[in-house]
Amino acid sequence: MRLDLEKFYQACNPSRTLDMGRPEDRQYYIDFSEVRGSTIIQELGRTITRLSPDQPTCQLFTGHIGCGKSTELLRLKAELKQQGFHTVYFESSQSLDMADVDVTDVLLAIAREVSQSLEAIKINLKPGYFQNLFTDIVDLLQTPIDVSGVELSAGIAKITTKTKDSPKLRNQLRQYLEPRTNGILESINQELLKPAIERLKQQGKKGLVVIVDNLDRVDNSLKPSGYYQPEYLFVERGEQLNQLNCHVVYTIPLVLIFSNALGRLTNRFGVDPKVLPMVPVQLRDGSECQKGITLLQQMMMVRAFPGVSWEQSRNLITQVFDSPVTLERLCRVSGGHLRNLLMLLFRCLQRQDPPISYDCLESVIKQRRNELTLAITPEEWELLREVAQQKSFRGHEKYELLLRSMFVFEYRDEDGSWFDINPILTEAREFKL
Repeated sequence: MRLDLEKFYQACNPSRTLDMGRPEDRQYYIDFSEVRGSTIIQELGRTITRLSPDQPTCQLFTGHIGCGKSTELLRLKAELKQQGFHTVYFESSQSLDMADVDVTDVLLAIAREVSQSLEAIKINLKPGYFQNLFTDIVDLLQTPIDVSGVELSAGIAKITTKTKDSPKLRNQLRQYLEPRTNGILESINQELLKPAIERLKQQGKKGLVVIVDNLDRVDNSLKPSGYYQPEYLFVERGEQLNQLNCHVVYTIPLVLIFSNALGRLTNRFGVDPKVLPMVPVQLRDGSECQKGITLLQQMMMVRAFPGVSWEQSRNLITQVFDSPVTLERLCRVSGGHLRNLLMLLFRCLQRQDPPISYDCLESVIKQRRNELTLAITPEEWELLREVAQQKSFRGHEKYELLLRSMFVFEYRDEDGSWFDINPILTEAREFKL
């Protein structure tokens, strides 16, 4: 069996998210739940399908950017579809400005995506509240937007597109919508979600699920209210996000898990956020996690030889790497961060065709280490040494920065969370001082 170089390049693109609804993507999927210490996607799905199939649920999901959340959520979407739910998944970053997000932005985005998804299966709903709202907004903005007679999704899309790149127009729109938030919520629930679910059940569906991805990417910037954006959106305004009358899963910024606002966040939503940890390459005591390393190796090799079992592909490693040692080195230095793993591999592929040499990998590792260390202050190096030694993480702003910058990774085992520094930094001269 020969390596298809073009397909391998495409499969290793770190910016590509696997969509479990597509057969060609499913063949690349590796289930890491055994070593991650939890079965989060099964828990999210079970809450929807077994615990509350007819009652609205709202769940929160988080983790490092790039650790595989979107892939897991798309797996959830595919599994819910198989079980008879109409599931709407969308990436909020495609339509929202992550530097400036408000509750009405999220609600309108959900209304647009749900209505667009329903229109695709010939369920066309035109809430009267929104028809009137569109007319008023056009008058307010004094800008030529034709929203007469358009579908709900098209009307929202026209307005949000017009305001997305104009802070002035967006601010005008926000000031107008803010006092009408409860009216918007009421309309979404009564004029969109309720009739939609009734029509879906007539078609044999069990219910409606909305998965809002990428809200974990909202900037940690200070809002005029005095709150940082993640806390403002999910804590101060979380009650409104929790009022949609369908099943909803929101991704939230990881920083909230380590903030003083966690208790209030949990109270707002009535659930504990679920955290997707890294794939461990070593255990809390510093010993090797062979299961984790093996699964990461499988992830690499299945991209080279899809459909081939791990037992068979082990004999094909030297078509991709000059030796099994090189592959193992790549997996270890990634720290189990899946996008980091693919990014390092992709950089190697940009430099040379397979088999990738150990020297090429070391050169890429060195380059990446230099990029990361440029941003680390002497004080932060001291904090990193503490994390490496204690395997713990304090809810302090300085530690949160290390987490956001991906200098520190979170892992889970039967005793709960533990932390370690990005393995690529452990070989830095500054760390050893």
